[in-house]
Amino acid sequence: MQKRTLLAATAALAALLAAPMASADDWPTRPLTMVIGFNPGGSTDIQGRVLANVMEEFLGQPVNVVNQPGGGSAVAFTRLANTPPDGYTFLFGGTTALTFTPIITPVEYEIDDFEYLAALAIAQNAIVTSAEQPFQTFDEIIEHGRENQMTYAQQTALDEAIIRAIAAEEGLDLAIVPTGGGAGMAPLVLGREVDFAYSGGTHAQYTPTGEMVVAAFMSAERSPFYPDVPTLRELGYDFAIEDYRTIIVPQGVPDAVKARLLEAAEYASSHEAFIDITEGNTFFPVVFIGQEEMEDNVRRIRTATEEVMAD
Repeated sequence: MQKRTLLAATAALAALLAAPMASADDWPTRPLTMVIGFNPGGSTDIQGRVLANVMEEFLGQPVNVVNQPGGGSAVAFTRLANTPPDGYTFLFGGTTALTFTPIITPVEYEIDDFEYLAALAIAQNAIVTSAEQPFQTFDEIIEHGRENQMTYAQQTALDEAIIRAIAAEEGLDLAIVPTGGGAGMAPLVLGREVDFAYSGGTHAQYTPTGEMVVAAFMSAERSPFYPDVPTLRELGYDFAIEDYRTIIVPQGVPDAVKARLLEAAEYASSHEAFIDITEGNTFFPVVFIGQEEMEDNVRRIRTATEEVMAD
């Protein structure tokens, strides 16, 4: 009797230990939430909503998009840091809120609070202006600014810091106008309520129509979609933004769940709908960079940024 009881208890314990793995294999069993750190209508939101649909197709559960703007997505990262690590809530967005924002302002999260599962696109950070302005290139913006007060619409702490540094170097009288993302930036530029602005990709909706002009890129390299537009580095300013649109989860998500999310991300990177919206609408090169490389990228960029800011 004691032997049978021991065997039964052993079997029950084995079943209990196996249960989490079985449920993880069947994951997800309920809807997921994708957090986006900007207002609806910007490039991150446009890409994210299509990505949510593609992931929903792969995972077999709804993927609901929640916009949490503020602080260049710092508010969204704070929310994610306080989310249970079950994989049901994840963030899609850029990495500058991790590689730059914590350096210059207090935030309630750090790099090690998250895991960086996969990058799906390389951001194309730009300086833009209205096609109706008397200046079109970045050099012309600077020349105009030496004689006139100018206004600049920012979206993140990083783009603002770069423009403030350039304004100080060039002796510009510059007023900063905060926005909640590309959807807030675009009407200000098109209505000429600001002279120039940062765009994380929203410009792709307006440059084909001739309404908006890209004056320069903040990216490390020229955009393949605007090959004639120089980077700030090419113009003599030692600034660049290396940013990836990435699927990010809180630290501690089970390995099997992360594997499922990675499978969904890789599926999306070759899905026609995601490629069409990302390369055809927002003009971002689509990539698939897995977790190991992205973990290294985030920490490498953070270290390099700290060194630049220290100087």
